[in-house]
Parts: sequence; structure tokens; C-alpha cells
Amino acid sequence: MSREPGARGAHLSRTGIADVWQAWQQHHRNSALDSFGRLAETPLQTLMTALVVAIALALPTTLLLALGNVQSLGERWESGPKMTVFLKLGAQDAAIAGLRDKLRQMPDVQEHEYISPAQALQSFQAQSGFSEALAALDTNPLPPTLVITPAPTAVDPVNLETLRQRIAADPLVDEVSLDMDWVRRLNAIMNLGKQLVLALALLLGAGVLLVIGNTIRLEIESRREEIVVVKLVGGTDGFVRRPFLYTGFWYGVFGGLLACLLVSTGVASLGGSVRNLAATYQDTFVLQGLGLAGCAALVGSCIGLGLLGAWLAVGRHLSAIEPR
Repeated sequence: MSREPGARGAHLSRTGIADVWQAWQQHHRNSALDSFGRLAETPLQTLMTALVVAIALALPTTLLLALGNVQSLGERWESGPKMTVFLKLGAQDAAIAGLRDKLRQMPDVQEHEYISPAQALQSFQAQSGFSEALAALDTNPLPPTLVITPAPTAVDPVNLETLRQRIAADPLVDEVSLDMDWVRRLNAIMNLGKQLVLALALLLGAGVLLVIGNTIRLEIESRREEIVVVKLVGGTDGFVRRPFLYTGFWYGVFGGLLACLLVSTGVASLGGSVRNLAATYQDTFVLQGLGLAGCAALVGSCIGLGLLGAWLAVGRHLSAIEPR
């Protein structure tokens, strides 16, 4: 007998929690649909605000894509970093063949070219103009040489220096020459460009927050009487805040999709010209776009900015609206 009230009370408690959960979900659905409907009623204003968000986010995204393509092009460039390995004079062919086998097994080595002392002397004679003087030499003073092309994953200065030290440790190697200056310059330019893009993105992101915040503030003022009535009947700040947050969410969705469209259109419009230019250099370079992951990240960033802008605007102006 004493257990029935407790069991009935537990059942009522579970039912109450379920009802609250369903009501919470229903209000979220209603708020999302209602905010979407209000935006659809003013398509021109909605489009203009979404375009501001899209352009503000498309600019740094385009610059970041440009830096990525330039870096990719630098890795493909035929004049990329070359490592010249001078072997010891008198190195035996069998020992050289063993070293070449080791190089083929190194993942950081894309390819290598062997230049025999005779080939090096012949090339030097043709380029220097001292062919008669060199022909008078009793012995060939030039050592056997290997010209190594590092793999694209090893073109940064740290990996190149590691590869150089690894090759120089071989007892057959006399000296390893590596021109690191242009690699350091390229990486310095890339790092500077990324910092500038980050600063521009932060600046334009702040602009997006201001635009969305001001838009939400105007909507709050236009619905002041409605908010007062809702608070009079017991509506909480969270209940009142929710539709405006969904307005910021929709602005982020629309702005993110438009930004993806703008960036993709720009890449597509330049793709043909870039391919034609690459063809003149006997290359097949293709511009890299956002892709699905990039578009998802861009839309997610826009949604985050939209929600943050709406939250700041609502938190600042909603507290000033109270029933009298």
C-alpha cells in the first residue's frame, strides 16, 4: 500500500519531465520556423544582410585559398629545392649504386640524378669556355655527384636540414650543398600572408558581428510591445531570446552559403585562365577550391558569427525592455 503513492509519484515526475522536454523542442521548432518566416517576408533586406556577411567572409577565404594555391605551386615548381651531393673522389661504382639504393628507399627523396665525373667535366667544358685548358689535365678533378629532388612533404626548412644531415652522415659523401635561402623566403612570405589574412578575417568578422547585431537590435525594437506582453504573462528571458538567436542562425546560414557560392564562382572563373597559363609552361596546375570540408567550415563560421552577434545584441537590449 505504501509503495503505490511513491510509484505513482515517480510516474508523474517522469511524465512531467517528458512534457517539459517536448515543450522545449516544440518551442525551438516554432522559433526556427517563425524567424525563417519573418526573414522571408522581407527578402530584399534579408538578402542584403546575408550578402554583407558573405562578402566579409569570402574575402579572407579567397586570400587563404590563394596562399594555399601559391604554396602548392611552389612545391610543384621545377626550380624547387635541389640538394647537390658531392661524393668522395675515387668512389667505386658498387658503393655509389648502394648509396643510390638507399636514396630510393628514403620517403623524403622524390628522385635523384647521378652525374659521373666524365659527364660533369664535359658539361663544365661546354659552359665555361675553358675546354682546351681542361683537356690538358692529366686527371679529372671533378667528383661524382648526385642531384636530389626532395619530396613535396620535405620542402620546409626543418625537413630539408634533417634530410641533408642524414645524407651527409654517409661515409661515401664528401659534402652536401643546399640552397635554403629561397625556401626560407617562401616560408616567410607564406607566414606573413597567413598573419595578414588572419588579421583581415578578425576585422571583417567584427564587422559581421556589428551588422548582425544592429539588425537584431532593430528587430527587437520593432517587437518591443510583443516582448513586453510575453514578459507580462511570465515568459523568461531565454524564451524571449530564442527567436532572435534563430534569426542570427539563419543569417549565418544564408551568408555562409552565399560566401561559398562567391568563392566557388571566383575559382571557376579563373580556373580556365590558370590552366591555359600553366599549359604554356608544360604544366597541368589546377586551382584548388574549397571542397565540401571547406564549405562546411565556412558555413559553420558564419553560423557561429551569426549566433554570437545575435546573442550580444539580445543580451544588451533585451534587459532594457521590462513591463511597467
